[in-house]
Amino acid sequence: QVQLVESGGGLGQFGGSLRLSCAASGSILRINDMGWYRQAPGKQREVVAIITSSGSTNYADSVKGRFTISRDNFKNTVYLQMNSLKPEDTAVYYCNANVIGIVTGAYWGQGTQVTVSS
Repeated sequence: QVQLVESGGGLGQFGGSLRLSCAASGSILRINDMGWYRQAPGKQREVVAIITSSGSTNYADSVKGRFTISRDNFKNTVYLQMNSLKPEDTAVYYCNANVIGIVTGAYWGQGTQVTVSS
């Protein structure tokens, strides 16, 4: 099995920064795309940013220019640097990884709360 463990959430201030990390462990041969998603109260989960194994990235329009996704393939870890935070960034953030291994598939982290005060 594969586990994704997130860290780095918490309370941020308007205009401030937070950095999220997500480490994958377990029976992993290779990880293809990794990404961050978020779900605000009363809303559907939405994609925030995606990064391929070669480092290509895509961002939601709402976070372009403010958030940066990166990964360390040796550590099987994905990061999300969040700058210029806004109250509308408040949500539970989930990481996702498409894993090739004994049990191939898409795995999710448990979620980490990010709250931005105005």
